[in-house]
Amino acid sequence: MNRCSANQKGLTFISILVILAVIGFFALLILKIGPIYLNHLKVMDTMVSLKREGGMETYSKAKILDTVEKRLDVNMVEHIRTEDIKIMKTPTYVSVTIDYEVIENIFGNLDVLVYFTENYEAGTK
Repeated sequence: MNRCSANQKGLTFISILVILAVIGFFALLILKIGPIYLNHLKVMDTMVSLKREGGMETYSKAKILDTVEKRLDVNMVEHIRTEDIKIMKTPTYVSVTIDYEVIENIFGNLDVLVYFTENYEAGTK
């Protein structure tokens, strides 16, 4: 009995493969989903720069849209189309909402969907 238990030490080749597969899967998730969140940080930075600039409630809708698109372009933001930017404007109030989703293929028919909404408001309603 002692002789059998003395020979059974360590991990088997199959258990090492399982551990490596789990580590590889989570590494793949980080490599696929990480850039999506880094891209969203650029969108958040764009909205913060709108808040810093101020005076947006005096701009026209077209000028606000142009300003937002230029900032997203400068920051090289991906996955956002013009249709994803919604502007609500009155003479004393402006609301800019960027509402978008990103679908990233992990492997095979397994996809991940990430949904974001960022909002900027200025002025009084």
